[in-house]
Amino acid sequence: MDEALDARLAALESEHDEVIESLADPDVLADSNRYRDLSIRHGELRAVVEGYRAYKAAAAELADAEELRDGESDAEMRAYLAGEADDRRSELASLETELRLMLVPPDPDDDRDVIVEIRAAAGGEEAALWAADLLRMYQRFAERHRWTVEPIDSSLTDSGGIKESTFAVKGRGVFSRFKHEAGPHRVQRVPKTESQGRVHTSVATVAVLPEAEDVEVEINDADLRIETFRSTGPGGQSVNTTDSAVRIIHEPSGITVSCQDEKSQLQNKLKAMRVLRARLYHQQLTEQLGERASARREQVGSGERAEKIRTYNFKENRVTDHRVGLTRHALADILDGDLEAFHEALRAREAAAALADTIAGT
Repeated sequence: MDEALDARLAALESEHDEVIESLADPDVLADSNRYRDLSIRHGELRAVVEGYRAYKAAAAELADAEELRDGESDAEMRAYLAGEADDRRSELASLETELRLMLVPPDPDDDRDVIVEIRAAAGGEEAALWAADLLRMYQRFAERHRWTVEPIDSSLTDSGGIKESTFAVKGRGVFSRFKHEAGPHRVQRVPKTESQGRVHTSVATVAVLPEAEDVEVEINDADLRIETFRSTGPGGQSVNTTDSAVRIIHEPSGITVSCQDEKSQLQNKLKAMRVLRARLYHQQLTEQLGERASARREQVGSGERAEKIRTYNFKENRVTDHRVGLTRHALADILDGDLEAFHEALRAREAAAALADTIAGT
């Protein structure tokens, strides 16, 4: 364990002991508000302190085992003590990982539902076909977690590709997983239309926005320009003969949202408002962090071939996440929604960065 982490844990242990002592103080017992606050803080600290003390106990056992091993002349006993030392070392590594995760402040948006937007970028029709593959991958990913996928809007190509698709995903901890999918996804494969078997590179971009509640984003009706138009998507004859599709322009921000998935104009308007609210909420978060670029632009990039968060190479059966340098040779499984290995590595990176910020700020 590095010195900064040890110092942070030692400080929390001291605070924990002080809280315990304060809870026994008669003056605190007589003050219900202060007693409640200290009780809450004790609950927040208890698991971390118990883990830290378990770590220190394991470290002491490791030191004892190594000392006994080094002083032992009998080969069999020495081997036994070496095994004990290895067990303690493994236990220490596991405890340290748990402690690091416990110290990471939770992302307040992790339990939110999400709005996901997929768009074909560089690569023409092949990019649209790739966007459709990503949509299927996320549908399968959601099924694995028993989340609900709700279509909101889509624009299809004649060959079955997707120019753009917007959908919602609902369930426990959705944003905590889907947020790792935001960015340009690059595919390298031979298109079906390629007669000479040459590998092409195409890109589709993914934006992931946490859903916002009505009370979290204030939208003035006077700032909205609402247009209706005839749907061009699936849904039957009535969809194509009535102006059921809705486009909403939020004039102060310039954000435009459309929805034509439902046959009802009202339902399309409600869905479009959800997407608008999610985009505005994300924009507010960005401004609160003091960043200038919009969160969606940062997520999707420019859509050029050189940009990517992940590359899917069909010829080599290889998928590489460039953010963590992780490669898996299991393309079919990944396109079937098996994203766990990438997400675990990304969550570990996120936790390490958050912990470093937490320690640096103390």
